[in-house]
Amino acid sequence: MPEMTYREALKQGLREEMQRDERVFLMGEDIGLNWGGAFKVTKGLAEEFGVERVRDTPISENTIVGAAVGAAITGLRPVAEIMFGDLITLAMDQVCNQAAKMHYMFGGQRSVPMVIRTVFGGGKNIASHHSQSLEAWFMHTPGLKIAVPAFAYDVKGLIKTAIRDPNPVMFFEHKLVYDKKEEVPEEEYLIPFGEAKIRREGADVTVWGTFIMVHKSLEVAEELAKEGISVEVIDPRTLAPLDKKTLIESVKKTGRLVVVSEETKTGAVTAEIAAMVQEEAFDWLDAPVKRVNAPDTPVPFSPPLENFFIPDKERIARAIREIV
Repeated sequence: MPEMTYREALKQGLREEMQRDERVFLMGEDIGLNWGGAFKVTKGLAEEFGVERVRDTPISENTIVGAAVGAAITGLRPVAEIMFGDLITLAMDQVCNQAAKMHYMFGGQRSVPMVIRTVFGGGKNIASHHSQSLEAWFMHTPGLKIAVPAFAYDVKGLIKTAIRDPNPVMFFEHKLVYDKKEEVPEEEYLIPFGEAKIRREGADVTVWGTFIMVHKSLEVAEELAKEGISVEVIDPRTLAPLDKKTLIESVKKTGRLVVVSEETKTGAVTAEIAAMVQEEAFDWLDAPVKRVNAPDTPVPFSPPLENFFIPDKERIARAIREIV
C-alpha cells in the first residue's frame, strides 16, 4: 500500500470522483491552471479535466457558494473551495439559509448535492482573518453535514462519500495536516459519515479531539503511558452526523473525558460534546469533563502569541492529569 500525504490522498479522492461522474466539477479561487489552489490540493487537475470542470472563480465567496447551490439543484455535483474557512462568513446566507434549508423548505422535493471544502486552524502566522476554527457555527445549522478528517486515509474516503451525498457537506481541513503521511489504498473505498475511529485504546481517560489536536493527543497518550496513565483517543471524523455511541461507550469504560479543539472556548464544539456526555453518560463519570480550547480572543499574528493561543501538548496532558 503506497504512503501518501494528506494532500495527495485528497487529490486522489477528487480525481476518482471526477473520473467516475461527469457531473462532478470543482470551483474556487486560484484552483485551476495557474496556481492549483492555495494549498496545492487541486494542482494538475485542470490540465487533466479541463477548465470547464476545474473552474477559477472571481474573488467573491458568496458568488462561489451561490453558484454552487444553483448548480447542485439543477443536477450537477459541485465541489466549491473557499480558500480560508474564515471567509465563509461572506457566504453565510448562501450556506445556512439556502443550501442547508432547501431540502426542508421544498418538502423533500429538491436536494442540494454540493460540497464546500475549506481550511481551518492556526500555526502559519497568517493572523486573525485566516486562522480561525469555526466548526461550531456550522454544527449549529440543521441541514448541513460536516466532515473533519485528520488523517490521509480518512480524507480520501470521506471526500468521496461527501461528493456522493445528496445533502450539502461542509468539508473542513486543517493547514498543518496537508503534509502528514499515511498508507492509503490506491483502489476505491468510502468511509461512512457518522462513524468515529478509536485511534488508541485506553482504560483511564477518554480524549476526544479534532484535526491537529488528534495528532497532539496521540503524542500525549504515548508520553503519559510512561507514567502509567492509559489514554483512549477518539477521532470523530464527522461532526454531523456525530457518532455519540462510540464516545459514550468509551466514557463508560474510562469514567473520564477530556475534549480538545483549536476553537475559542465559548460555544465551541467541545461544549456540545461535554454537555451531551453529561446528559447521556453522567452516571459513569468519575470526574468532571475537562475542555481544552483556545482562549476567547482573535487569533494573534505574532508567532509567540499564536503559539500560546493554540492548545499544546502540555495543556492536554495537564487536563488529563487533573482528572486521573
